[in-house]
Amino acid sequence: MGIAWAVLALTIFSGWFVVTRFSVTRNLQVWDIVALRFGVGAVVLAPVLMRRGVRLSRAAWGEGLLLSLLWGLPFVLLVAGGLRLTSAMEAASITPAIMPVLAGVLGWIFLRERQGWARWIGHAAIVVGLVCLVGAGIARDGPPSSLGLAALVGAGLMWAIYTLRLRGSALSAVQAAALICTWSALLFLPVYLLSGASRLSLASPSELVVQILYQGVAMSCLAVVSFNRAVALLGPSAAAAIIALLPAVASLVAIPVLGEIPAPAQWAAIAAIGIGVLLAARRPSLS
Repeated sequence: MGIAWAVLALTIFSGWFVVTRFSVTRNLQVWDIVALRFGVGAVVLAPVLMRRGVRLSRAAWGEGLLLSLLWGLPFVLLVAGGLRLTSAMEAASITPAIMPVLAGVLGWIFLRERQGWARWIGHAAIVVGLVCLVGAGIARDGPPSSLGLAALVGAGLMWAIYTLRLRGSALSAVQAAALICTWSALLFLPVYLLSGASRLSLASPSELVVQILYQGVAMSCLAVVSFNRAVALLGPSAAAAIIALLPAVASLVAIPVLGEIPAPAQWAAIAAIGIGVLLAARRPSLS
């Protein structure tokens, strides 16, 4: 079951980078994507928080707020901003790939997790692959946006902390997803609506339908619940292994949708990242 949840999360994540970049480079802005994701997600998941006989404690709401600050509004803003300034391939490679490295380092420092030689080699392979990926992009397309790269790395750090934090949370997978959407909507939607920054009217009806279904239902509900269940059933380290295929899958999807064709050197870098993540996702031994 853990593998099944992981595969579902991988499938949705892979398409999200492509779907998001498609809109933020055309009619919609980053804040429109955020509004659709958490606004629709909060409505869809509202019954989880309003069921009779199930009342979350203040501590649970506080934990939900913390999780939303790690993998909710700030995370999506960073990734969407990075997507606008880079490419779907770079975003799908950098953020998910750097996450296991940072999670491993943070687990080693704060949780006293012994990584083992295989995991350290995996971390090194990921870093080398990321450097080669950026270098190949510079050789083909010129220097990338340093701000875009920083946003993607920052998102990876937040995802890593979220993955480690979720392990100690008493929330269920669905409750965590509902609280992330609800808190993010409460923090963002008032500012979004009052600022008059919406560009939703410029998007075609078909684009809006796709974004509502993908951002609000697939990502905010299905993907978050799936990833949370994978973490609960497989553990954070093993759950991170689902990310190994994400760069390759997202890059394949980006070819027909966005016309972004990786160079041979970029494919080699993506392969190195995938191998590194598989090694880095090995279950650590405890001291």
